[in-house]
Amino acid sequence: MATLVRKLISTANAAKPVAPYNQAVVADRTVYVSGCLGLDKTTMKLVPGGATEQTEMALQNLEAVLKAADSGIDKVIKNTVFLKDLNDFGAVNEVYKRVFNKDFPARSCFQVAKLPMDALVEIECIAMTGAVRTVQSE
Repeated sequence: MATLVRKLISTANAAKPVAPYNQAVVADRTVYVSGCLGLDKTTMKLVPGGATEQTEMALQNLEAVLKAADSGIDKVIKNTVFLKDLNDFGAVNEVYKRVFNKDFPARSCFQVAKLPMDALVEIECIAMTGAVRTVQSE
């Protein structure tokens, strides 16, 4: 039986984890990206502003982690978005659709009681690596 590789991903181009976990783990050709907050990678503080600004930064962090894992936005299979307040759903979607603008991945979005560092938004994803071809169902 072949040995599968579990690759731990870490990049200085995204905010560091705020607890004992990796930014992402690649298992075979699947990338599991940990929840990304709207943290400035230099200061490790939430960016000023509201849900819009935090979403922009969280997605920048997500993209950097995906790149470090030899993946990208176009290879994302599923996103999970956690919101402190579901009333921010529209504002978050406006930012989200600028990044995920075609061949949308599957997605769930939840309001949660509290997020780390009292963030307003956290986004995690599952993606693929290598050559990926998208097809439409009939």
